[in-house]
Amino acid sequence: MKILVDTNVIIDALTSREPFREDAEQIFMQAANRIEDMYITASSATDIYYLVRKYLHSTEQAKSVMSKLYDLFHILDVTASDCKEALLTEMSDYEDAVISCCATHNHIDYIVTRNIKDYEKSRVQAILPDQLLKMVNQDGA
Repeated sequence: MKILVDTNVIIDALTSREPFREDAEQIFMQAANRIEDMYITASSATDIYYLVRKYLHSTEQAKSVMSKLYDLFHILDVTASDCKEALLTEMSDYEDAVISCCATHNHIDYIVTRNIKDYEKSRVQAILPDQLLKMVNQDGA
């Protein structure tokens, strides 16, 4: 299964943001154990770096975190076509529309996010972190 993990789930794990930390950290464990193929977009990577650097108050620590993140998650390129196609979708949030278009052209099975409502019109189904964990546990049981 190919899973695209949204920025908010990554930040939940990296900053131990409650009450979302536990599920987000479990998703990191899934990525570390290569249970599923986990991805982030290149555009999310820049947002994650910005937020982590701000949280840690350190450029060097943020770079170290990003390096470790890249060991766990594959990075999907966001293309010009993704950006242009996102403008034509019925999705109201442009950033989420770009992620949805990127997921579509990369044959992603699910987008994992806490922001389900913004992905209602996505061609790739969005699921909550706990839904992904339940699915993986059922498959592995």
